[in-house]
Amino acid sequence: MKKLTWKTTLFMLPLILFLIVFSFYPIVSSFVYSFFNYRTNDQSIANLYTKAHFNAKLFYEDCDYLLYYLPDDILLVDEKGKIEFEKVTKTIEEKMEPYKKSEGVITITSKEAEELIAFVEVTQTSLSNIYGSYPNVSFYNNENNKILLDEMAECFITPNHVGFKNFANLMKDPRFWLSLWNTFLFTLISVSAEFVLGMGLALIMNKAIRGIGIVRTSALIPWAIPTAVSALIWGYLYDGSSGIIAELFANLGLIASPQSMLLSARGAMSAAILADIWKTTPYMALLLLAGLQVIDHGLYESAAIDGCNKVKTYFKITLPLLKPSILVALLFRTLDAFRVYDLIAILTGGGPGGATETLSIYSYKVLVGQSNYGYGSAIIIAMFICVAILATLFVKVLGADLIGEN
Repeated sequence: MKKLTWKTTLFMLPLILFLIVFSFYPIVSSFVYSFFNYRTNDQSIANLYTKAHFNAKLFYEDCDYLLYYLPDDILLVDEKGKIEFEKVTKTIEEKMEPYKKSEGVITITSKEAEELIAFVEVTQTSLSNIYGSYPNVSFYNNENNKILLDEMAECFITPNHVGFKNFANLMKDPRFWLSLWNTFLFTLISVSAEFVLGMGLALIMNKAIRGIGIVRTSALIPWAIPTAVSALIWGYLYDGSSGIIAELFANLGLIASPQSMLLSARGAMSAAILADIWKTTPYMALLLLAGLQVIDHGLYESAAIDGCNKVKTYFKITLPLLKPSILVALLFRTLDAFRVYDLIAILTGGGPGGATETLSIYSYKVLVGQSNYGYGSAIIIAMFICVAILATLFVKVLGADLIGEN
């Protein structure tokens, strides 16, 4: 094996940077987020906090507003009330002073947090008692001060690091297990059918017959159509009121009625699988065709001379020599099918009742729909683990070396 030189490393640098930015960074980020209760729709946990934090700027502004409003109310009470108000005012001035020049959110110790929380609670109680002592007085800023104190109580940001809690919740989440089952079912049936049909199509396209170029071009048209467009086309074909496929299946007795094609659990999953098989079988065939074309035709001639029939030749020569290409085709298609999103998102949206909701659809709904990036990242990590297991199993079972040995 040749050693890497600095020149070779420079040539590889763009690839390394590409992998870091578009592969490793998203995986690492998702892994980190999965250990936090991180939600962008809740400002108190809209960041990653492992220690207690404090919005010092907002706290100082609220204290300043309190000092602005209190003098108006002090004028409405007797001497005893003024003394009580002045005590509260003095305490507020002492507590806000250390944070006069603070900008935004800062880290504080647990002791500081306890002292500040106690200050807010004592201030709320003191002002409530003072206002309650004068039931006949209409204070100007009683309600404003309550609002400010409530806002001050929200200045304390508790750590949102939850450890493995998101993963523990995932194990108890029935919706996750349903999505995982739907994903495996979709992957198993679609990839199996695509392999069988793709192998047959590849064997046909590998024949040196007249017009085979047109056959190869025509066979690749479904794969060339964008997935979103393909999903819309099949959506019209499955439509319960005017879809040709839905009407045909109903007449054949495969479904109860055209409407049940996309409105029943079994019909919707079958519809998604059928659309995926139609679109990606040519891709499977293309990968297998590449493997067929590198097989030495002299082997087939020798087998024919030895009296081997077509079936025996296929299992003794074609399949063993096609093993690396089969691994590539099955691996690529399985990983691609396992993370299916756009086809199902457009065709069924994961419905009806979650019957076609895959892990990608579920993670999108949690991440984007609910803005729950912590739990959504846990789903993504679980999906990443499943994909890694599948890839390992393919390599181990088929035992083919994709790179080759020098």
